[in-house]
Amino acid sequence: MKKTLTLTLSFLFFLVCLAQGQGGKITGTVTDGNAKTIESATITLLKASDSSVAKMAMASKTGLFQFDGVPEGRYLVAISAVGHQKAYSELVTINSTNSIVSLKTIELVAAPKDLAAVTIVAKKPLIEQKVDRTIVNVEASITNVGNSALEVLEKSPGISVDKDGNISLKGKQGVVVMIDGRPSYLSGQDLANLLRGMNANQLDKIEIMTNPPAKYDAAGNSGIINITTKKNKQYGYNGSVTSGYTQGHFARFNESMNFNYRSGKWNLFTSAGYNRNHRDEQLIIDRNFRETSTKDLLSIFKQRSIMGNESEFFNAKLGADYYASKKTTLGVVFSGFNNPSVWNSRTSTWIYSPDNTLLSQTKAITENDSKWKNFSGNFNLRSQLDSAGQEITADLDYVNYSSSSKQPFYSYYYDNQGVLLRNPDTLMGDLPQDITIYSGKVDYTLPLKNNARFEAGFKSSYVKTDNNANYDSIRNGEIHHDYNRSNHFLYEENINAAYVNYNRALGKKWNGQFGLRMENTNAKGNQLSTSIRFKRNYTQLFPTVYLQYSANKNNQFVINYGRRINRPDYEDLNPFIHFLDRYTFEKGNPDLRPQFSHNIELSHTYKGFLTSTLNYSRTTDIIQQVIEQNELSNETFIKKANIASRDQFGLTLTAYKQFNKWWNGNIYLNAANNKFKGIVNNEMISLSIFGFMGQLQQQFKWGKGWGAEVSGFYRSKGLEGVIFIKPIAQVNAGFSKQIMKNKASVKLNIRDLFQGNKFKGYSRYGTVDAQFVNINDSRAVSVGFTYRFNKGKLKANAGRKEGSASDEQGRVKAGN
Repeated sequence: MKKTLTLTLSFLFFLVCLAQGQGGKITGTVTDGNAKTIESATITLLKASDSSVAKMAMASKTGLFQFDGVPEGRYLVAISAVGHQKAYSELVTINSTNSIVSLKTIELVAAPKDLAAVTIVAKKPLIEQKVDRTIVNVEASITNVGNSALEVLEKSPGISVDKDGNISLKGKQGVVVMIDGRPSYLSGQDLANLLRGMNANQLDKIEIMTNPPAKYDAAGNSGIINITTKKNKQYGYNGSVTSGYTQGHFARFNESMNFNYRSGKWNLFTSAGYNRNHRDEQLIIDRNFRETSTKDLLSIFKQRSIMGNESEFFNAKLGADYYASKKTTLGVVFSGFNNPSVWNSRTSTWIYSPDNTLLSQTKAITENDSKWKNFSGNFNLRSQLDSAGQEITADLDYVNYSSSSKQPFYSYYYDNQGVLLRNPDTLMGDLPQDITIYSGKVDYTLPLKNNARFEAGFKSSYVKTDNNANYDSIRNGEIHHDYNRSNHFLYEENINAAYVNYNRALGKKWNGQFGLRMENTNAKGNQLSTSIRFKRNYTQLFPTVYLQYSANKNNQFVINYGRRINRPDYEDLNPFIHFLDRYTFEKGNPDLRPQFSHNIELSHTYKGFLTSTLNYSRTTDIIQQVIEQNELSNETFIKKANIASRDQFGLTLTAYKQFNKWWNGNIYLNAANNKFKGIVNNEMISLSIFGFMGQLQQQFKWGKGWGAEVSGFYRSKGLEGVIFIKPIAQVNAGFSKQIMKNKASVKLNIRDLFQGNKFKGYSRYGTVDAQFVNINDSRAVSVGFTYRFNKGKLKANAGRKEGSASDEQGRVKAGN
């Protein structure tokens, strides 16, 4: 309660600070030497008395900038942009008789090309709010040091991660995760394992799109998250090396490097990383089995599991860009990872009668020795057809995942006195898996008169998965093949897509963007062991509409609509069985259908720092985890099913404020009502809940290169399908110091300071009556060291790194 109160008071204090400060206004325009406007130049308002920073801003696409709420005093404006020398305005005075000042146009001069002796340290804001997306600059947060990519996502605006690593956006699951513009082709627990293996020091930024335009795959019921890794196209060479140590219950290590070299027409880049992970967790499940018709209590199960996971993650990327001409660039990228891991579980189950008398006990030992490997290749082309901006881009992708998994499973049965009743059960599992993906796409952009733009493109992908589960039982020392549990499942899927997109001004204050995407899906599955086959063929249209209204300099409104699809993950279609113990397991569902959603958002941005958004979405045939029981055998299994429809109403507030030269902060608040209605276990259910999420980050800097950050989040009681999740909270704190003439930095981070990130929940419907507690190794201390080096010349970024496989990778499950 104290932690929640502390976060709440911090939120209120932050909002009070945002409301303060009425004053003067300073406006201006920045151009280069050719009178062309410069987009995204950094604008700094300095106090004339001591040159301290009063405010900071970014120039718009037309080079305009503006400072509001400027107190009385004398100021000058400093402007910096990549490839240009820093420039300053004339001195200006703000007072009661001169409260609005319009500066003369400021021209920037190209910077000297030789930067051999200069070390550049980028200073990006932590959160950037764009019209169609939110951008999180990973390095701008001190508390990201030592964290995995999954933990960075957990702190990002609107994103939540559950106990199994499933990612939600604004309280809705079904997010597509892309890496460098290409799909990860992973989902669920396997995507979580990939993101746990990626360290934050390898990431550049995270783009969050709740309603992407037609150019993007229609997959992702709640939107798209694009994780961009580090890469630089500066002439000469540049790079960095990073090393980190984390101490939780066990020690964890991470190292990474990235290097870029550009000379003449060639740009070469590479990166590599290593992550050694050792974590443990506890899972407590209490279940009441009830009679189907009367709901009378039949038995009580109390289950305790202690689980551990040791893994290593090696990843590498190698690529090249060839600038064939000023207008044409060819690129190739190869990447891959190797992820060996060992997972183990020790589970004890006590079975009681309705009057709480102990009847029997079961102990289970489960292991999973797995090895996941990945190789990806991408070829890309970018060609500018004329000087007006007409452009064509193309991508070809090949992706392969392969895995081996050995799963011994031992069960021991005892009476209520702890006496062994019979010989233990032994089940040996061998589960190889192979996933191959081919994908290609072409995009075309045509600028039109009056700043209008037409876009079109097409994409085709082919996916083939091969999952073979072999189980053998050992009885009295003899091996017997278990035909009931074994299964060999083949799945093939082809998706063909085409889109058009049109953007134009609809007047002085209105702007519109209209898109339509068509996707044709052809899928077939074959269970070789049971001879059960299925085919699915369907074609769907996905319209998108964006309307922007600029009422004045201080107020902008955007309304958008989009229809989206969320296809079942590949492994969720496979009726494999994964065991926790004799009574608890998870299995796939070959009858899963895609889910569809309609999303509407209305946003208002005030003075460029405060954005409020109203949203409504309706999802049909929602894919969600459900709990099903067999009261006769006391078995409980979890599976994905198309259980219901969902309606969500929500309100979001996002704000960023530079309070003074040493303190800035941002806040994210989201309130939503989720309602589920459908049939589960042949019984109609209707569940609804009002939920709240708050995220806060405060950053401070002082002295010579010192910095600090405090961040945290709070999530109220929520509903994930048919499972209610109790409130959770987390507070992080970190410090940083720039050293070695700003060529290196040292960062210290404490994650989950008060150990509030514990997942607790329950599910009660029909005959299901269960509650759980999941305690992860979330509190940890991390220290990281980064050294940066470069020698070269600045050059405008002319390349592109987005592939064609953005949806397919997001549906693969790779890892434990």
